[in-house]
Amino acid sequence: MEVITQEIVLPNSSVKLFIRREDLIHPFVSGNKFRKLKYNLEFAKKNNYKKLVTFGGAFSNHIAAVAFAGKVNGFETIGIIRGNELASEINSNPTLKFAQDCGMKFEFISREEYRQKTTVEFIENLKVKYQQFYLIPEGGTNDLAIKGCEEIIINEDAAYNFICCAIGTGGTISGIINSSSFNQKVLGFPSLKGDFLKKDICKFAKKDNWNIISDYHFGGYGKVSNELINFINDFNEKYNIPLDPIYTGKMVFGVIELINKNYFPENSKILMIHTGGLQGIEGMNLKLRAKNLPLIKI
Repeated sequence: MEVITQEIVLPNSSVKLFIRREDLIHPFVSGNKFRKLKYNLEFAKKNNYKKLVTFGGAFSNHIAAVAFAGKVNGFETIGIIRGNELASEINSNPTLKFAQDCGMKFEFISREEYRQKTTVEFIENLKVKYQQFYLIPEGGTNDLAIKGCEEIIINEDAAYNFICCAIGTGGTISGIINSSSFNQKVLGFPSLKGDFLKKDICKFAKKDNWNIISDYHFGGYGKVSNELINFINDFNEKYNIPLDPIYTGKMVFGVIELINKNYFPENSKILMIHTGGLQGIEGMNLKLRAKNLPLIKI
């Protein structure tokens, strides 16, 4: 697999900034979703599972990735989707329409039910309904996913002082932490509010050379602002690198603002991880268009 890293040239700064183009790994299973699914799919095949069950929301990168990966690897796929109202909106929802076209079947449940998805009772009910299946958690984060995400960092990356990535469920950053050098600092930029992520990361991370920067969630998961949209569009125009508005866009915004605020020591060398997620832009633009807000250029 070719590793593509681009330099982001910043005027009037001694900091050297680079971005790892994990979004280019695969057109439909890109970035951290490819990494997280790699060993999960291997395990499912080895153990003769025929069916994958997983969870996600309206514009979930994970749902789209599992649907496509299941299709090409011969698995039946079932998505437990957060929000009953989405059952009537499949054709107008680009993510769900794509997943359905890949053969995924859906079960739409209320948000209250969805919060129970990790309980023993909920899982047992799934077993009764769908019989034998391989369960992939929301966002794909489990031990096998961490193993895949550890492969994001390669030997040559030891030259970087800082490694930065967005955080959703904490799986990607955990893999990066495990593969990082002790003299490196790994910085995570959450896409949602709350301090619970530290506990989740500690379940998988084997080192303590990391920190969470919580100032760039832009109001919470799925929330954006005109400032963020303009930044993403300007960044793409200047560097020819598209960013998604849920994860990587917020992380890159945060890193560059911190550079401008002299957060990083002079002559630091920083690697940002582009975790993909570009399929979600179309869905976000539907929401932005409905509110007469600027759109993200694709």
